[in-house]
Amino acid sequence: MADQPRGEISDLTIFRRTLVVAAGIGLAVALWRLTDLILLLVAGALVAFIFYKFADLIQRRLKVPHPVALTLAILLPILFVGFVFAAFGSLMADQFTLLFEQLPGAWAVVQDWLRNSEIGRQVMERAGSFMPEGSRIVATVQTIASSLGTVVTSLVVVLVAGIYLAAQPRLYGRGVLHLVPPHARHKTVTTVRAIADAISGWLKAQGVSMIFVGIFTGVALAIVGIPAAPAIGLVAGLCEFVPYLGTIVVAIPAILIGFSISPETGVWTIIALVIVQQVQGNIVTPLVQSSMAELPPALTVFSLIAAGVLLGPMGVILAVPLTVVAQTLVKELVTYTPHEPDHLPHGKPHD
Repeated sequence: MADQPRGEISDLTIFRRTLVVAAGIGLAVALWRLTDLILLLVAGALVAFIFYKFADLIQRRLKVPHPVALTLAILLPILFVGFVFAAFGSLMADQFTLLFEQLPGAWAVVQDWLRNSEIGRQVMERAGSFMPEGSRIVATVQTIASSLGTVVTSLVVVLVAGIYLAAQPRLYGRGVLHLVPPHARHKTVTTVRAIADAISGWLKAQGVSMIFVGIFTGVALAIVGIPAAPAIGLVAGLCEFVPYLGTIVVAIPAILIGFSISPETGVWTIIALVIVQQVQGNIVTPLVQSSMAELPPALTVFSLIAAGVLLGPMGVILAVPLTVVAQTLVKELVTYTPHEPDHLPHGKPHD
């Protein structure tokens, strides 16, 4: 075979490069098509991490074996949420049933109340056709409620996956490390530990915000006179796992319930929720984020928007933890030195 002139590329080389490019495109398309499954896997891993850290805390405090601690770490949150909803769920369901019946009339009352003030008339004039009818609001709420079946199914899948991952984390960790070249395993382990520390700090900060939003939303709505205020506060606290979402999610039903009682109650409901949101956003969150997590608020907001556009609702839920992981990876990779000594024996992944 004659020597190939310098500067020319053989047909075999072109073929190989074409295969590599095609394989890369195929992998990207497959990952994009499997986005929902990957997000469920990420959510399951996050739930497993929460269970594992909670079990570790229980084990250190109660001095019990790890399987017992893990069982308590799984059962206690489920029993707590179940108890609260069992205590207030029927009251809240009755209130929402009544709300659906009274909503068109309540919205008409709100419009009449706005027309009786100068500011209200200006709002009505500027809003124009954007002011929805009561029947349209009911239809929107019912559409959202009809999608709860899919949400519940996803939650069950994530919960089951989280339990399995939390029960045998080392097994899955070894499996992942087997996919890493031996010389890169030490760096992989240190990077995973850095990610775990960052996620742990973010969870602590987010836990403080969730507790604050849950308690003070419930107290504020109870003072205003909203029925089932503790249950609404619990929902707000749970939804606050996604930053800024807790108060927004409960604002619409709480305000509508308030206006269904009276216009004055509706206005006081708005004021109460605004106060809680302002205190949480301007005082609580900056304090806990500065001491427990290194996540700029602007980065949090833009990550939520980007994840919502690209990945949908599930992406919004996981946007911030994924941002924490990405931020940690950047820090670790920037400081990476390819000739870093490997302290682990080749072929035997570290636990």
